[in-house]
Amino acid sequence: MAKIVTGIGTSHVPAIGAAIDNGKTQDPYWKPLFDGYQWARDWIQEHKPDVAIVVYNDHASAFGLNLIPTFTLGVADRFEPADEGYGPRQVPAAEGDPELAWHLAESLILDEFDMTIANEMDIDHGCTVPLSIMFDQPSEWPCKIIPLCVNVIQYPPPTGKRCFDLGRAIRKAVEAYDKDLKVAIFGTGGMSHQLQGERAGLVNEDFDKAFLRDLTADPVGLTKKPHVEYMREAGSEGIELVMWLIMRGALGEQAKETYSFYHVPASNTGAGLIILEDDN
Repeated sequence: MAKIVTGIGTSHVPAIGAAIDNGKTQDPYWKPLFDGYQWARDWIQEHKPDVAIVVYNDHASAFGLNLIPTFTLGVADRFEPADEGYGPRQVPAAEGDPELAWHLAESLILDEFDMTIANEMDIDHGCTVPLSIMFDQPSEWPCKIIPLCVNVIQYPPPTGKRCFDLGRAIRKAVEAYDKDLKVAIFGTGGMSHQLQGERAGLVNEDFDKAFLRDLTADPVGLTKKPHVEYMREAGSEGIELVMWLIMRGALGEQAKETYSFYHVPASNTGAGLIILEDDN
């Protein structure tokens, strides 16, 4: 059967993708960040998942205010990089796994999660930057990709508990799939940042590091954080962290931290990375 073997939580800051795309990873500003990523890149080269479920949020590339689905599952066989106003990133298109994706859609909907199904969807930096963080810039991504897009842009976003429960349902669905696959799940976004208003540029290092710690120390406690706490402590865009709880819910209760890294500054956000290995 298929198994979720690892969970990866990472920021998806667009400037990180631009640093990679423009060959600036060894510039003094960016080098400490990419030095911190190298261990994770070496690790994933060794462990080689067959499929990655990437949980991220769209940034008005595939969706806008005319259509705001809470959870969207991509079931296509190919996902092109989105044009976010300055041309698509020069990264590979993502090869999907329609058979597994449709299996997930059926299982999740029958488990009473109202999933939107996307037969066509371009993926923006929310999805492609985490892939670049882990896999650098290959000629093709080394595994198949199933994008899972979450609304954390327009109020109301889903709660942390709903996201965690969705992760549990994803785990159940993956384990019911009869092909022998190693599945990684990415939870992306955040960490603390705010892009507008009087608190623009806010970074709360203490909150971010506590969140990273509690992914193993107290994940259930994280599910109880209300939206207002994320906004107060981590800024208006800090709500993206609920997507990490989908990843965490997809892992077993005793999942272990293999690696974590946190760095400021990375553009105008706290940049975090964590690798969790499942307990099965």
